[in-house]
Amino acid sequence: MHDDVETFDAGAQYIWFDLLSPIPTETKYVEDKFSIAIPTRDEMEDIELSARLYQEDGAQFMTMTMLAGLEGDEPIRTPVTFILKENCLITVRYADTLPFRQSTSRLLKGPAAISLAGEMAMLGILEAVIDRTADVLERIGREIDTISREVFRSKTSNATKKTRNLQSVIEQIGQKGDFLTAVSEGLVSISRLVAYHAAVEQPGRKMSKETRQVIKLLQRDGASLGDHAAFLSSKINFLLDATLGLINLEQNQIIKIFSVAAVVFLPPTLVASMYGMNFEVMPELRWEYGYPFAIAMMIVSAAMPFLYFKRRGWL
Repeated sequence: MHDDVETFDAGAQYIWFDLLSPIPTETKYVEDKFSIAIPTRDEMEDIELSARLYQEDGAQFMTMTMLAGLEGDEPIRTPVTFILKENCLITVRYADTLPFRQSTSRLLKGPAAISLAGEMAMLGILEAVIDRTADVLERIGREIDTISREVFRSKTSNATKKTRNLQSVIEQIGQKGDFLTAVSEGLVSISRLVAYHAAVEQPGRKMSKETRQVIKLLQRDGASLGDHAAFLSSKINFLLDATLGLINLEQNQIIKIFSVAAVVFLPPTLVASMYGMNFEVMPELRWEYGYPFAIAMMIVSAAMPFLYFKRRGWL
């Protein structure tokens, strides 16, 4: 078989067929072996719930949205389909993610590492996804705290430089917001899958106590992480509003300075305009001290509003 297909077995009983970017011959082999129709990638990407969670040919088909590339700032959404039939798990995916690698390593350690059932293998993968999501949310929380300190404890005195810094902060906030949206989508997808699997009824199926405990744990952890993601999203929205408010304050400060400057220079301009008129009878034009007097009037008329604004705290 192709290298992208891994099988894990206990003796002669296979418990997991892992189809990673399968070629047609691999897909046909699994379809013939289990008498099922494996969904195509386009079908896996359908958002309708009925196209993601259903039963067919005695098998459960459960598709969820998983995130790849969580190490960076731009995670990639990729569909993953879990198929349970005859105590065997079949996974169809198109990205190599850390939870699958961890689950593979755990299974390869030996039968004692996991219960010999495809259902438990699936739940083990979902546990790894939940753990990975928790680590990612912790990292995003730390990065959001760093952004918060940059917003509220900036020591930059230069208004232009500070505004540029805040604009950069808005870009970071946008990236974190998109990241959290993708994480929340993945958590909702997991919750739906687990809830469907717990509720589905099949002839002869009896869920063990261990399985019920694992499902409850997954549901509880998923809900807890969903609440934490919602908290981080609200914090992101607060930081965005605060950053926009600070930028408006900086811009208003600049406009205020121009307004004060215009008021301060208005009286000197009036004085200069008066003595720039071309009337024949203007006594000060022939006065020996007329020029110094006009200069003094302009300085005084500019200083008075400036000192008034300073005293009122407008500068």
